[in-house]
Amino acid sequence: MRFANDQQRMSIVGATGSGKTHAAMWHLSRRSYDTKPWIVYDFKTDELINSVPGATHLRVDSPVPERPGLYIVHPHPADGDYVEAQMWSIWQRGNVGVYIDEGYMVGKNNHAFRALLTQGRSKHVPMIVLSQRPVWMDRFVFSESEFFQIFRLQHKKDVASVQEFIPHDLSKRLPEYHSYYYDVGADKMVVLGPVPKQQEILRTFAFKLQKLTKVV
Repeated sequence: MRFANDQQRMSIVGATGSGKTHAAMWHLSRRSYDTKPWIVYDFKTDELINSVPGATHLRVDSPVPERPGLYIVHPHPADGDYVEAQMWSIWQRGNVGVYIDEGYMVGKNNHAFRALLTQGRSKHVPMIVLSQRPVWMDRFVFSESEFFQIFRLQHKKDVASVQEFIPHDLSKRLPEYHSYYYDVGADKMVVLGPVPKQQEILRTFAFKLQKLTKVV
């Protein structure tokens, strides 16, 4: 099983309570925020995201940080213009990771978001984008993803939206907190069990961010 590298995009979808955010934070804990800045757009003020020790909270109108680290932004739904401006700054600079807790909240009119999706590979902008309602998502999120993780989805239209991009059967209901994991490049799909517990994920964040603080 392969994981996304520092140029690739990953989509994680699932209904509320399916384990989507927990899994996404596990993926994020293993990523490169100790060598480059990663910006987390937390639209719903998720408890796990805000429990990360050593993370920095950033205003949505702040400049993109240059130092490595994990930077959490809490946009309001009315902050669309600020989010787009900040994403254009990420696009211009490059070499910044982006995690979006609810991708549909970005909106289909955010041209910077679409530019990151379509051109982020060449700019070394890895992305992790989550959604509980794939049917509401900008289709470029899925067409540009190299990896998918699919948890339980409640609505048939949501399953169909994801199924358009994955040539494997997603109809079988999996046990709680299990997911389908699809590698687009290898055209390989496996079933994943539950990811590590939250405490272990937070320890990984703490270890890497603490090391970063000592180096800086």
